[in-house]
Amino acid sequence: MGAAGRDFHNFNVYFRNNADYEVVAFTATQIPGIEGRTYPPSLSGARYPNGIKILPEADLERIIREKDVELTVLAYSDLPHDVVMQKASTCLACGSDFRLMGPKTTMLKSSLPVVSVCAVRTGAGKSTVSRAVASSLKKMSHRVVVIRHPMPYGDLEQQVCERFASYADMDRYQCTIEEREEYEPHIDAGNIVYAGVDYEKILREAEKEADIILWDGGNNDLPFYAPDLQIVVVDPLRPGNEVAYYPGEVNLRMADIVVINKVDSATRTNLKIVRENIKRTNSNAKIVEAASEIHVDDKSNIRGKKVLVVEDGPTVTHGEMKEGVGAIAAHRFKAKSLVNPRPYAIGSIKRTYEKYPHLGRVLPAMGYGEKQTRELETTINAVKCDSVVLGTPIDLRRIVSIRGPAVRVRYEIHETTKPTLDELLRSHPLKSRESS
Repeated sequence: MGAAGRDFHNFNVYFRNNADYEVVAFTATQIPGIEGRTYPPSLSGARYPNGIKILPEADLERIIREKDVELTVLAYSDLPHDVVMQKASTCLACGSDFRLMGPKTTMLKSSLPVVSVCAVRTGAGKSTVSRAVASSLKKMSHRVVVIRHPMPYGDLEQQVCERFASYADMDRYQCTIEEREEYEPHIDAGNIVYAGVDYEKILREAEKEADIILWDGGNNDLPFYAPDLQIVVVDPLRPGNEVAYYPGEVNLRMADIVVINKVDSATRTNLKIVRENIKRTNSNAKIVEAASEIHVDDKSNIRGKKVLVVEDGPTVTHGEMKEGVGAIAAHRFKAKSLVNPRPYAIGSIKRTYEKYPHLGRVLPAMGYGEKQTRELETTINAVKCDSVVLGTPIDLRRIVSIRGPAVRVRYEIHETTKPTLDELLRSHPLKSRESS
């Protein structure tokens, strides 16, 4: 059971060449339009000459019964604990065992030191922490290569091992908006990024041009590589989530350093809840508190204006946030109002609002394919507003044509407590396994 990422990884490292198992299917969810494909023979290996079908999770009960499935593995993330058990109950009731796979069976080992940056929820601000960690390591004269959690939504055979060092690389691999949002800020900072499908192959390629691997986790998943230093980001705007979601709580329990992000936007009560949960769950972790410093390129396009706010898609959809940094900026810089995009939404964008009714008066930047990207563009340009506030990690104007005035919102972390991330990184002995 997966979402085109962790499911493929678990298969590759544990099941692909394991004669004790026959994998009959992947099931897909969370990401629109990825079911109906086949995990190709070139990736599934000699034991699966016809590849493996990727089927909708909605058909899970039928698949278990028709295929006489004995074991079902949950292989995606950002799920409330009760939802995990509901899925387990469904599988058990159909006659299948249910499994969650942990670090020993899924984490690959690097010959180099690995620093991982993960989170307890999607939208916690992990990407800003990853960039800050990369910057600190480079200042320490390390050659850092970033390996990003997978997002293989296109041609799987073309996405086995991808290397990104320029915008042209993103174009060459036909990256979705979601992929660009993760890769582009790293490229802007001069970081090389690897991603794809086969994370053993990706690791060995990345090791050739690095002395430290930075695992940039996604969707609050566990690291794919065994980390020497594990940094985990928590979000005080969603207090309690750090101990209520899978596998976010696992990340919290394994963390060496916990970053409480967005302290400038959270209430004292919520910060108190998060601090207490961290201390109760992982008393050995060092805690860093950080504010999200918001930068707006033209505040005059917000102040007193009726604005359309476009937010990072995953953050406000399965991340379950009502609104994100774009709306925070709109409120902070005194927009007259946030225009409701719902009446203007078309196609898959309209269906997104139906699937995620918790959304506020913001537009999620959904773009898992060319068709959806064009539906996003049409929706943006149909909204009657004075300007568009782009709260996405990339400059969306490179991907979609926006007719009216638009303002970009960016944010970076600023530590508010000591020791800082930089100080903690400098104090940690990151030595290669080969030399040690």
